[in-house]
Amino acid sequence: MTTDQAGAVADDRRWKALAVCLTAAFMTLLDTSIVNVALPSVEHGLHADEADLSWVMSGYALAFGLCLVPAGRLGDMRGRRQTFLTGLALFTLASAACGLSSGAAWLVLFRLVQGASAGLIAPQTSALIQQMFQGPERARAFGMMGSTIGVSTAVGPLAGGLLIQAAGGPDGWRSVFYVNLPIGAAVFCAALRLLPRTPGSPGKRECFDLTGVLLLGSGVLALMLPLVQNQQWHGRLKWVLLPVGVGLLAAFWAWERHQELRGRAPLIDLGLFRLRSFSLGALLSLVYFAGFTTLFFVYTLFLQNSRGYGPLAAGLSSMPFALGAAVGAAAGGRLVLRFGRGLVMAGLGTVAVGMLGVVTAVQFAPGRAVAWGVALPLLVAGIGSGLTISPNTTLTLSRVPVGRGGAAGGVLQTGQRIGSAAGIAVVGSVYFAHLAHGGNPATALQLGLLTSVAIILLALLLAYADLRERRAHPEGGRRTEAAARQGS
Repeated sequence: MTTDQAGAVADDRRWKALAVCLTAAFMTLLDTSIVNVALPSVEHGLHADEADLSWVMSGYALAFGLCLVPAGRLGDMRGRRQTFLTGLALFTLASAACGLSSGAAWLVLFRLVQGASAGLIAPQTSALIQQMFQGPERARAFGMMGSTIGVSTAVGPLAGGLLIQAAGGPDGWRSVFYVNLPIGAAVFCAALRLLPRTPGSPGKRECFDLTGVLLLGSGVLALMLPLVQNQQWHGRLKWVLLPVGVGLLAAFWAWERHQELRGRAPLIDLGLFRLRSFSLGALLSLVYFAGFTTLFFVYTLFLQNSRGYGPLAAGLSSMPFALGAAVGAAAGGRLVLRFGRGLVMAGLGTVAVGMLGVVTAVQFAPGRAVAWGVALPLLVAGIGSGLTISPNTTLTLSRVPVGRGGAAGGVLQTGQRIGSAAGIAVVGSVYFAHLAHGGNPATALQLGLLTSVAIILLALLLAYADLRERRAHPEGGRRTEAAARQGS
């Protein structure tokens, strides 16, 4: 075999490995929303109460968010391929257990395991992309990852509606879990053959920071729990957990600095936050996910509760956003190295315009025709989302050393999970508060979406401030990032 032929084979293998990673990522992200439309069936089939249904949804998100950073660190230490395969096997088995659950308590327990397994998989995907690709190819790969995130978020309700309708009967909800079994098995077999075999990091990284895990996990839990349980936990006492969470995260930061001073490997290399591209990108990602993921939460509720849509019809109504996100992410992967943070700003502005279009269309579209009225604005918002997520991910991780890729990906995605929970809590409160006072459902949706737009505009201001600072002090920014990478 010639050198060119060998290179072509290796290149083909890398892109096939990427497809394996993205399929697993799609499956785990889909499970954050596919269960939404199955809740009535779960309630009937397992005689579940409101608290059970809440934990079927929020338990997955909590476990997912809690495991991301430790899983990223574990992948850096022990090898990403091994950690990916372990997470995928556990996720597939947990999906089978969810489908076989004989009671609501069992379903909640297995959803927690499923969420933790998804948390094992997610940071390995971004780390493997960094490991396997460079330059324009890496940007293209992150563009495909952005498409995966946008599409999986949008098509979850549609996929759930299709599966439940096809299965039929009181146990139709089980199909949304069983569908993971053939996919998980196929992806596992492909991953065994295609994922690169790379050892974990040597030296001081072999020591796992258990105290750091406990402090970070407790802090993230204290922040996320009152947010994801906002509608179920009544009263204001729950918000006491927020300052507790901030305190625990401050203690975590102090502990990590202490670990570095003692020459021990921290859970998160704090030097990552001296990389301007990483710290700004992670913050921007948190804020953006607080804004855009809330769209599907309030919009799906509005369609089913106020316009008489069934699960399948409500799911179909989100397809324009999914299509736009796929197109935007593909374009973003090609254009990010040329336009940088300016492309992210254009994406955020496009999302805001699209969501304002949805607000306007809801005002004038009559009755059940509302889904047709908002189709074009959703398509525009989806394109903007694709131009935001994948370029921002590329820019955020571009200067992170490959050996820190798992931990960095875990931090980035933990911020996304916290942002999503916070956004749903804030926008959901606006939506439900208006309904509680006898308000018009369409007005409640509009107020909720205007709140989402305000959050997205905050992300736009962050991107603008970064772009303006870089243009004013280009050399200073490069020196700072070079010093941070050298310190890493």
